[in-house]
Amino acid sequence: MNDHNPETSQTVSAGQLRAYIERIENREEAKKEVSDEIKDIYAELKGAGYEPKAIRTIVALRKKDANERAEEETILELYKSAIGMA
Repeated sequence: MNDHNPETSQTVSAGQLRAYIERIENREEAKKEVSDEIKDIYAELKGAGYEPKAIRTIVALRKKDANERAEEETILELYKSAIGMA
């Protein structure tokens, strides 16, 4: 049965659908609040004299395991060397 075809789909429960949509909306609002908090932290560290771009890079690097970071650094060094930047 294809649930996306109006001719063959089951009857939609308005209450259940509304509940799903409200849950999504609540999570979207929470996501926005967290995003705003992170933005505030970056503004705070910039005010303390730190470079936000460098901190963002560090945060991204910390999400990766050591092997993944090492592989990326090796490739970056190879490419830099190839164009005379190393």
